[in-house]
Amino acid sequence: MQATNGLARLQALAIDFLVSLALLAVNVPATFGSYRRRADLAYGPDRRHRLDVYLPTRARAKPGPLIVFWHGGRWTMGDKVEYRFVGAALAELGCVTVIPNYRRYPVVKLRGFMEDAARAAAWADEHARELGADAGRLYTMGHSAGAHIAALLTLDSRYFAAVGRHAPRIAGLIGLSGPYDFLPLREDDVKEMFGPPERYGDSQPVNFVREDSPPALLIHGSRDRMVSPDNSSSLAAALHARGVATTLRLYAHSGHANTVAALSLPGRRRAPTLQDIAAFVNPARLQAASDAATAGIA
Repeated sequence: MQATNGLARLQALAIDFLVSLALLAVNVPATFGSYRRRADLAYGPDRRHRLDVYLPTRARAKPGPLIVFWHGGRWTMGDKVEYRFVGAALAELGCVTVIPNYRRYPVVKLRGFMEDAARAAAWADEHARELGADAGRLYTMGHSAGAHIAALLTLDSRYFAAVGRHAPRIAGLIGLSGPYDFLPLREDDVKEMFGPPERYGDSQPVNFVREDSPPALLIHGSRDRMVSPDNSSSLAAALHARGVATTLRLYAHSGHANTVAALSLPGRRRAPTLQDIAAFVNPARLQAASDAATAGIA
């Protein structure tokens, strides 16, 4: 069993390494996007408590949405600089975007990186006006392990209290290829980071769904071999069962990384991630654009 766990972990590390190389490539066009970037702002005392802010440069009649995006990396790797293309794409939609780093396993376990997530989200909420964003339209978002962090923080507000911060009003959750319902745990390091066994349930976002949970947009590739699409289907079903507005989008022919890579300029034709996010955070603006296009055709 230990050899099997080790092989699975090596395979995951190899895939993450290849994904990191791909992210470096898709970040090149994002360097020249129409946004302003404020890098390495501190949101806490640790050296990993740093975040980047992406600000739209287009004039806006009123403050736009505020999105906090957590990167993936199996809770053990990854860095905000690899996701500049995400900040650029969301700023293009008129969203002020915050992308934080956070402490990772084995330096910390679940509680540690979740408390970091709470600190980052609270920082974004407290600085919304200064950044030109609407604090009443704060969205949490992430890919892979980052989607898990975003979902758990959105559904279980205890982490804000643990760091002495007020839980902000979250307008919605955007999850890309996230693990939300993945018991039983099979890999030794994952058992360790989410343990002891009697606490495994605390790591599952699906266990914290409630009637007043924020609306959710859950996006997953139907060919994801790293995180089963069943995770998104399960969370969507739990939210629906409690009357929470939820959109589940399963992209045919898409794998684990495609859902986030589609936010890059080279990848936007591969999946409609950006369009689905636009419809979720800016429904009125999207409808107005659609009406204008219809009027033009007529």
